[in-house]
Amino acid sequence: MNRIALAIAALAGSLTAVPLIAGDGPAAAQWDIGPVIKGRNYSVNMPRTLYETREGPAFEFPHSSKADGHVHYVTVPVRSLEGARGITMTYRIDADRDVRFIAQESPQLQATMSLYFQRAGDRWTAKQPRHRWYAPTARTMPLKRGTHTVSISFDEPWIAMMGGDNRAYPREFEAALADAQRVGFVFGSQGGRGHGVYATGPARFTVLDFRID
Repeated sequence: MNRIALAIAALAGSLTAVPLIAGDGPAAAQWDIGPVIKGRNYSVNMPRTLYETREGPAFEFPHSSKADGHVHYVTVPVRSLEGARGITMTYRIDADRDVRFIAQESPQLQATMSLYFQRAGDRWTAKQPRHRWYAPTARTMPLKRGTHTVSISFDEPWIAMMGGDNRAYPREFEAALADAQRVGFVFGSQGGRGHGVYATGPARFTVLDFRID
């Protein structure tokens, strides 16, 4: 994997930020699968972290129905993103050709993955509508087998949780970058970016590279 150009926090028994100025990307145990809100993990029937493989951290999509579970947010703690230029991730999805990915809340919509970051102090309520920021609408990634790379600049129109982009809310966006707490990727659809997906059969997601420039 490539070197990280910005410090990402290490999980060493706590959420204390330990900078990784250089080296590989976050280890599997640093990736948190959630979100956990008031004791409830919204990623149903998922482990709390990814697991290590030779190629990078990975997880298995829940399958084969909504009742079997779904994955929502996969994030790591991060220091301030002030001055950062953007996020690049390369990942691979391994699955048989007939396996499909379903947005559990809106199955009629295309299941997607979106890059994501979150401001510190988010209490997961509508009273903080611009603490969570998602990849621009045109930069969401439809879920399909194979190896894919997505690279998104912070100059692009990132979308706030309750709508509107960073061009409509530049101060709030800059404040979220400066006070960032978590970064990663989420699964859902255009109707709900982090509202969860599942697969119709066995499928693995592997993070091959994750960088902040």
